Parts: sequence; structure tokens; C-alpha cells
Amino acid sequence: MNTAHEESNTAHEELIALADRYWDAMLESAPSEATLLGDRRFDDRIEDLSVAAEERLLGTWRGLLAEVDALDPARLGDEDRTTRSLLRTELASAVSHLEWRPVEMASDQMTGVHAGMLTMAPLVNAPEPENAQRLVQRYRQFGTLMNQAVERFRAGLAAGRTPAHITIERSLNQLDGYLASDLADDPFVTLAGPSGWDGETDWRAELTEVAREVIRPAFAAYRAVLATELEPASRPDDKPGLCWLGDDGADIYRRLLRHHTTLADLGADEIHQLGLDELARLRTEYEEVGGRLFGLDDQTAIFARLREDSALRYGDGAEIMADARACLAAAQAEMGNWFGRLPRQSCDILPVPDFLAADAPAAYYFTPAADGSRPGAYYVNLREPKSRNRYETAAVAYHEAIPGHHLQLTIANELDHLPRFQRMSFSNTAFVEGWALYTERLADEMGLYPDDLTRIGMLAADSWRSCRLVVDTGLHAKGWTRQQAVDFMSANAPVGVEEIRVEIDRYIAMPGQAVAYKVGQLEIRRQRALVTDRLGSAFDIKAFHDTVLGSGSVSLPVLRDLADSL
Repeated sequence: MNTAHEESNTAHEELIALADRYWDAMLESAPSEATLLGDRRFDDRIEDLSVAAEERLLGTWRGLLAEVDALDPARLGDEDRTTRSLLRTELASAVSHLEWRPVEMASDQMTGVHAGMLTMAPLVNAPEPENAQRLVQRYRQFGTLMNQAVERFRAGLAAGRTPAHITIERSLNQLDGYLASDLADDPFVTLAGPSGWDGETDWRAELTEVAREVIRPAFAAYRAVLATELEPASRPDDKPGLCWLGDDGADIYRRLLRHHTTLADLGADEIHQLGLDELARLRTEYEEVGGRLFGLDDQTAIFARLREDSALRYGDGAEIMADARACLAAAQAEMGNWFGRLPRQSCDILPVPDFLAADAPAAYYFTPAADGSRPGAYYVNLREPKSRNRYETAAVAYHEAIPGHHLQLTIANELDHLPRFQRMSFSNTAFVEGWALYTERLADEMGLYPDDLTRIGMLAADSWRSCRLVVDTGLHAKGWTRQQAVDFMSANAPVGVEEIRVEIDRYIAMPGQAVAYKVGQLEIRRQRALVTDRLGSAFDIKAFHDTVLGSGSVSLPVLRDLADSL
């Protein structure tokens, strides 16, 4: 007769086996992501975008979900119940996501297969000769990948799933930038190879041949389809949102809001109002900081000063990088006072590649490879530095690097006792992005903003994310035009108009994703306030942060459970 302990061990083993099967299937379906994460089993494969592959994967997710549902949580310990809850949420979300056939609409500048491959290419490395040779095999399959993508786009068009015109315009710009770049600088050719390998010269020559004869022609053929088939059918700038696709678009948006917020009961109207409320609150903060900084207590006047004062702009890219490095150094020196658990892996600061910069955000981050072959990477956009604001750099650095994404994602990656999906999950946007936005305010508590100029950058970033709640739902649920979205954001965030246009086009391309930042931040702040009230003088900020970050990437319902456990 089994003891309770033996029963718990058996249930634990069943759960871990399910989690491993899920993550192995996930990585196999996304081999390029697997390579970035340091899992080299699929280096010779490329993504399969076919309908058949999608149906197989959907069947896998549904089968695993049924097995998780059959595993009684009463048989599990506390940590395993958290894992089961996360695994079930992730599988259910994966099923819901694949059911709406997202590949049919992934022709944009953010989620398009071309954008993903071009963004990942500079990060790919080959630590061993075997990896190097297998990556050549992957790159030889680019033609198949791009052909599959355009066939799916055609199926989307046949189903009435027309893309927004601006997203195709930006995709064409990305593709033109890559195709016009020097072959000698091609990221598929210049990836880091094995140290001291005597076969590197021949390997580089083969990579060059593959880039010239396979990859670039595949991108060119793909570009032609975007230009001749998708662009003529695209929705104009006065109809950029999903709501213009009728019931299908409304269903997709509901699914995406659930997918990105991890909350089933948070609808577009509630999110829209939440953003308006946050913007009203921020107005008071602008008056306080703007009064000290500029002697101005009117938000409109403060925004005008921030936009028009040329002294607030950078002179060149070197100044941007110097400020970013200084912010990272200050955060590294202070983080031990606010976190008990610290990341082992370091964080590099790198420029956004030139061929991506025009259509890329101000910064973005990639996690370290799990095998230790690559550190975390914080990419800074140096394009047109004289249009970049000095006051924004600090908040962006704290969001993307430390104590934001690098701290959270790298710590998650290093929680070796947890299942791999929990440490490296691609889901739970609200937690991952909510944490990074939470740390922009935390950085002020940590004393990382040296003056009111950088502090007003923190407010600007918060305005930006609050605007997203209003703009994203405005575009995709309320029928806003692109210009309405630009005008609203211009009136409510002190950001340059060109930067706002890039951001608006990102929201058009990635419906629902942008609302997750503020939703997650507000939930983390709410849980911290609840725990502080409950514990009083016994509240320990290090313990709170370690608990929040100690279970990997979590859903917001699981975050609430973790906070309740303190």
C-alpha cells in the first residue's frame, strides 16, 4: 500500500514528465528559438509553417492538456501545484492561440517570419563544429520556410484576413534593408563560430554561398508576394484594427487579450478605462516633477518643453551607449540591496543592427543561452541619435536590463530545480513585461534616477504604457484610425511623433501584446501593497521580490497565489 509520501512522489514524477514532453514539443516546433536558448538538438531544422504541422502540434497540445487535467492537484505538494497550474494555463493558451491560425496573419514587421529570422540571426552562434555544420543545413531550408509562409498568407487572404497596410509597408522596408546590405556583413554569414576551429574558412565560404544562393533569393521571393499580393489587398490606415475583420477579428482579439494578460475576465472596455484612469493619475506627477525641473505645472507645456528643447537630445550614438552603460553599472551596484537571489549570467549592451533599426523600438532584450554559450543581450537603437531623448535612456535601461528583463528572465533561467518550460517559457507576457515596467518605478526607490530629468523619463515611460491600454483597445475593439491613435498618444505621452508612429504600428502588428505591460505592473504593485499591509513591519522587500521571481515565468493568477503565501 502506497504511503502519502510515495503517492506524492509518483504524482511529482508524472507532472515533471508531462512538463518535459511539453517543452520538448515546444522546442521542436520552434527550432530557431531552441538554438537561442542553448538547446542544440534541432540546429539542423527550421520552423515548419505548414497546415499539417500546425494540426499535429494542436493535437499534441490538446492531448497533453487532457493528461494535465487528469492529474489530481491534491496529490501534489505546493510547488508542484504551482507548476501544474502554470502548465495547464500554458497548454490551454497554446491551444486557443493555434486555433485561430496566427501564421495566416504573420506578415507584419513584428511577428512575421522574416522579422523573426532577421532579428534572431545576429544572436545565433555555433560553439562547436557540429553546431556550425548543422546550422548550414538549417539555412539551406530557407526557401521551404518562406514558401510555406506565403502559402499561409494566401489562405488568410482567401478567408478575408487582410493585413493592415502599414505593417506590410514596414515589412517591405525591413526586407529591402536586408537585401541591400553587404553580403560580407550578412548576419547569417557572420555568426560567431567555434573558437580555434581549423574548418572555419571553408564554413564561412559555405555560409556565404548559402546566403547568396538560398537565403537572399528566398527573402526576395517572399518580398515579391508581400508587394504584389498582400499590399494591394491590405486594409488602409483608417481601418488598421482587428475589429474591421468582423466576427473573426473580434474573436482573435479576445483570444489575444487572454493570451497576453493571462486573465480570462479582463475585457477591452475595462482595459480601455484602466488606461484613461492611469493617465489622469500621472498628470499630477508631471505637475510635481515638471514644476521642480522646468518651473512648469501644466502637462501640455511640460510635454512641449520635452519635445522642443534640443538640449534634451543626444549628439551621437556613442553618448547613448555611454549613458546606457552607466545605468547598467549603477543598477548592478545596487541590486544586492533589493534582491536576495541574483543572476549568475552577465548582460551585454549591443547596438540594434542597422538593417533593423528603422523599424525597431528604442531597445529590446534577449535572454542568455541556457548552455552558457551566450550572455544576456540588451540591444540599444542608435539610429538618428539627434532624435533620441536623453531623459528616456535610464528608464529604458532599467526596464530592459537590470533590474528588469535581465534580472527576471535570467534568474528564471537559472532555477535549475524547476521544469524547463517554467524557466524559459515564451508565455505569460503580463508577468514578464509587467515585471520590467514595475522595475522602472522600483529603480526610483533604489535611487537609480540621479535627477528629475531622468525621473521625468520614468513618467514618460509610464504614460507610454498607460496609453497602450487605450490605444490598443481603441484600434482593435473600437475602430480607431491610425491617425486617431497617433493623436491620442501625442497628447498623452511626451514622445516624438515619429517614435509614436513606430509604436502605433507595433500595436497594429501585435494586437493585445502591448496592454500586458501595464496590466502586469499594476498587478505586481497591488500584490506588494497587499502583502505590505498584511505583514506590516515584518515586510521584507527582498523576500517579496525573491518570491515573485522564484517560480519562473508565471501567470497573474499564480502570482496572486505566490503573494498570498508570504
